[in-house]
Amino acid sequence: MTRWTRPLTTLLLTLTLAACGSVPALRGSGDLGVVIERASGSVQVVDNSHRQALYRIRGLGDLSHASLVYSRDARYVYVFGRDGGLSKVDILQGQLVARVMQAGNSIGGAISSDGRIIAAQNYTPGGVKLFDAETLDLLADIPAVDAHGQVSKVVGLADLPGNRFAFSLFEAGEIWVVDASQPRQPTIRKYPAIGKNPYDGLASSDGRYYIAGLFGEDGLALLDTWQPDAGVRRILPGYRKDDPALPVYKMPHLRGWSLAGDYAFLPAIGQHSVLMADSRSWQEVAQIPVYGQPVFVMADPSGRRVWVNFAFPHNDTVQVIDVPSRKVIQTLKPGKAILHMEFTGRGDQVWLSSRDDNKLVVIDPHTFATLTELPADSPSGIFFSWRAHRSGM
Repeated sequence: MTRWTRPLTTLLLTLTLAACGSVPALRGSGDLGVVIERASGSVQVVDNSHRQALYRIRGLGDLSHASLVYSRDARYVYVFGRDGGLSKVDILQGQLVARVMQAGNSIGGAISSDGRIIAAQNYTPGGVKLFDAETLDLLADIPAVDAHGQVSKVVGLADLPGNRFAFSLFEAGEIWVVDASQPRQPTIRKYPAIGKNPYDGLASSDGRYYIAGLFGEDGLALLDTWQPDAGVRRILPGYRKDDPALPVYKMPHLRGWSLAGDYAFLPAIGQHSVLMADSRSWQEVAQIPVYGQPVFVMADPSGRRVWVNFAFPHNDTVQVIDVPSRKVIQTLKPGKAILHMEFTGRGDQVWLSSRDDNKLVVIDPHTFATLTELPADSPSGIFFSWRAHRSGM
C-alpha cells in the first residue's frame, strides 16, 4: 500500500462502518456495574471510574426482589426477577439479549465455575433450574421435594468449585449440593434435618464452607464441603439467649456477610447487633451493638472496616465498624431506604442505593465524604463487574 492509497483506504473503511450504523466505543468492562431499578423493571449500567450512568435497559419484568450474576468475561449479566423471568443483558452494548420466563416466583441464582451454566432458585413452584449460559436453553429441572413429599421454596443458592451448587430448602429444613458437571444429568447429595426454616445461605470465597441461616431457631447451619461425609453442624447456637428477639422487619441477607482477617461478620436476626465469629472454629467472639437490625454486613476490600445497613425503621442509616477495636466509628445518614452497598474492586469508593430518594450515593470510604449522587429509579441492588471472578457471588 502506497502513501497515497492509505488515506483513501482509511476513508473507505470509515464510510463502510458508518453505513453499517453506529459502532460503540471500544472499552473494557472492568469498571462497570449494574444497578437494579426495582419500580420500573429496568437496570442502569454505571461506570465507577468516572462515576456516571451509561445506559438504562428496560423490559426486565418484576425486579422488586432481584439479583444478578456476571458472565466470566464480564460482558453479560443474568438478571433473576421476582416474576420468574431470567434475562441476559449485554452491558457493553446496553441491550437485552434474551429473556425467558422460567418460574412463577424466583429470588436469585448463580453461575457455574466454568461459566457455562446458569442456575435459578425458585419459590414457585420450588426447585432449581439449570440453563445454558449462551442460549438460555433449559438443561435440567430439579424439583425441591423431600423424602416425605414436602415441596419447598429454595433459598441461598450459591456456586461451589467444580460446577457444583449448594442451596437450602425452607420448609423441609435441608441443604442440597448439586454436581452439574453433566448439566443434563445432575447428581444431588442431600443433608436433611439441618434446622428449622433456613432463610438464606452463603458460600465462602474459597468454596469450602456453605452456611445457612435459620429463621425458625437460634443459630446457623454449616457444611464443610471439604469433608462432605461429616454432615452439617450447628454454629453460633444461642446467640439470642441473653436478649429476647425483636420483631423482624426485614430478613437479613447472609449473602452480605463478610470475612475480615481471621473473623466472620454476620447479621443477627431480630437483634441490634452484628455477630463476630472466628472463621476457623466458628465460635462466637463478640456481638457488636449497632443502630438497628442489620441487613447487609459488608467489609471493605482491605478488611479493616465493616459497613452495615439496617431494616426499617432505621434504614436511613449506615454504620461503619472498625475491625481491630470492634467498635462503631462512623454513623452516616446518606438517604432514605438505603437498600444496598457495593465497594469498587480496590475499595476507593462505596456506592449506596437510596430507594426512597431515587438516587445513588457514592462515598469515599476513607474520609466518609460524599463524592457524587446520581439519579436512579427506586434503586436496590448494586453489582460491580469484579464479581465475575469471585466464587459465591
